[in-house]
Amino acid sequence: MSILIFTLILLLGAYFAGLIGSMTGLGGGVVIIPLLTLGFHIDIHYAIGAALVASIATSSGSASAYVREGITNMRLGMFLEIATTLGAVLGAAIAVYMPTNAIAIIFGIVLIFSAAMTLRKKHDQTVVVGSAASKRLKLNGSYPTVEGQKSYQLTNVSGGFSLMTLAGVLSGLLGIGSGALKVLAMDVIMRVPFKVSTTTSNFMIGVTAAASAVVYLQRGYIDPGIAFPVIVGVLGGATTGARLLQRMNVKVLRIIFSVAISIVAINMMYNGFHHKF
Repeated sequence: MSILIFTLILLLGAYFAGLIGSMTGLGGGVVIIPLLTLGFHIDIHYAIGAALVASIATSSGSASAYVREGITNMRLGMFLEIATTLGAVLGAAIAVYMPTNAIAIIFGIVLIFSAAMTLRKKHDQTVVVGSAASKRLKLNGSYPTVEGQKSYQLTNVSGGFSLMTLAGVLSGLLGIGSGALKVLAMDVIMRVPFKVSTTTSNFMIGVTAAASAVVYLQRGYIDPGIAFPVIVGVLGGATTGARLLQRMNVKVLRIIFSVAISIVAINMMYNGFHHKF
């Protein structure tokens, strides 16, 4: 395969990854890593390095649009980034010394969990009275709806913060942004409205990925020939996804995406158990 064809396929795959990652809040790594490891048989460490760069691009492309529209809770995002950044550095340090087949198995498990999270029903169960911590830290906010601004209050801040630390570890270990865990922490535990939790997750993914990408860069696992087309493709897809999210019902898209990544997850785990990485 020529370098031109390789680059064009990467651009197309990265665009799709950015599009899906932006609309689901999962990050682009769930598409990029299987594409590189299963499609091109690239070492998973280099795939993770490229995926971390892709996650930064996804966050940059979609988060800026969401911030302008007033949906993202920036104060909440910056607070939770303390947990995810510490976890990301720890996860990246572990990944450097972990066998590639073990990483592939863990990656497959997290993909299946992400698929289940994508398919679950989302209900905006607004908390009438928020916790004392959310008021003290000024994490409550509002977001625009067709009926006007809708206020919300948060609960169980400590529980969400703890789960965010685990999300950071998985982000550094697997390079996938761990958007599913971040949305779970905000949507289920802290009772953040789903649209706010998804957009805030996109806002956070870039900072988390940047923290762990430093470790991969120092180890030489970020290849410019792989990372550059990934950045360009993902950034374009993320920008498109941010615009489409406001206009379309993504239910069918979520179902198709969940089935696809479940198949990929099984393939990743199969190859991991048989030491094919």
